[in-house]
Amino acid sequence: MIAPGQLVDLNVEKPAAGGRMIARFSGQIVLVSGAIPGEQITARIERVRQGVAFAETVRVEAAAPDRREPFTDPLCGGCLYAHITYPRQVEIKAQVIADAFARIGRMPLAAPVDVAPSSDDGYRMRARLHVRDGRIGFFREGSHQICDARATRQLLPETCDALDAIAARSGSIHAWGVRELVVSENTDASERVVHLETAGHVDLDALRPLGQTPGVTGLTATPATVLAGDPHLRDTIAVGEHRVALRRHVLSFFQGNRYLLADLVAHVMEQIARDDDVIDLYAGAGLFSVAAAVVRRARVTAVEGDPIAAADLKQNASALGNAVEVVHQPVEAFVVAHRDAPAVLIVDPPRTGMSREALEGAIRLQPSTIVYVSCDVATIARDARRLLDAGYALQHLRGFDLFPNTPHVEIVGRFQKISGLQDFRI
Repeated sequence: MIAPGQLVDLNVEKPAAGGRMIARFSGQIVLVSGAIPGEQITARIERVRQGVAFAETVRVEAAAPDRREPFTDPLCGGCLYAHITYPRQVEIKAQVIADAFARIGRMPLAAPVDVAPSSDDGYRMRARLHVRDGRIGFFREGSHQICDARATRQLLPETCDALDAIAARSGSIHAWGVRELVVSENTDASERVVHLETAGHVDLDALRPLGQTPGVTGLTATPATVLAGDPHLRDTIAVGEHRVALRRHVLSFFQGNRYLLADLVAHVMEQIARDDDVIDLYAGAGLFSVAAAVVRRARVTAVEGDPIAAADLKQNASALGNAVEVVHQPVEAFVVAHRDAPAVLIVDPPRTGMSREALEGAIRLQPSTIVYVSCDVATIARDARRLLDAGYALQHLRGFDLFPNTPHVEIVGRFQKISGLQDFRI
């Protein structure tokens, strides 16, 4: 019987969601980190749970041609694919999407999913970091051990410079009760806001000088206290000949890849016809709502439950007259009370996907088209199955690699209401 600590020889078969790869030992599934499909490796078993073994690569016996020397520790947050050449990363993500739709959604795809690639240098506009023992950085996978954010290449060099300047006082801010911080910036990095997450009673006045850090335009602290500068960031996103202007608070959710942001918005806009009636659930600061009104002249109802994001949404919609109606309400409550069927329903839920109540309510609205934006392949595959069973066909599916060097990928699916046979095509 396979046991923790045991060394095993494995032939790596295919990728799994979450960053590990699938192999088998004596018929038992082994999920192994640090490997690439097609490789022969020696791995050490870490643990066995519910009949599945988890292992780490300790030696590569026959390397894949797509293996590269990692640019940093692959176990540092955001770097699990650092040992894989980037073109192969994109192929693997397309395979993971196809596997999830076939296995979870019971929807075999007729063709490979196109995944738009991204530069992996400084792509992140928003990141959560940790403060421990005088250091600021990401957690190493499965631990509370801090690793250097700069070496991961996720953040711009000037962002790391600002964090280093704050880190020079990190011993003090740790003593003052700061254990986490969020850094958020706009696409051209002309604005950068840092939010400090504090615990217990904290002398906020002692933290205010951090707002004078070079490169920092705003500083806030828990819950949403402004300590210095402006807590908001501003972007203008080019979509064809149109310009979409948005303001967002440092704590508002926003898509985090500066290089693919405009492409993602443009793709969602392609799913909307001119003058459509649109409902945007989980609207956030209004990325898709405002774009739909500006680019497609749509009439939009934008629904957001978070009060900070809803305030941004209201501000962004105010420049558009009556084109965007803002509803500050949980999605579950809105779909129960709303009765009018939109031409297009956009949903961009959190990683956990739509709750059953939200999805059932969305289906009851009977939109002609549902545009589902997801950062988790398992939840969109799960919800896609429910949409098919409710009489929708999957017409189009595309990936966007918003998270290079990680196993995560953004997916946009277009579902069309049909009658009769429930089939689908890509």
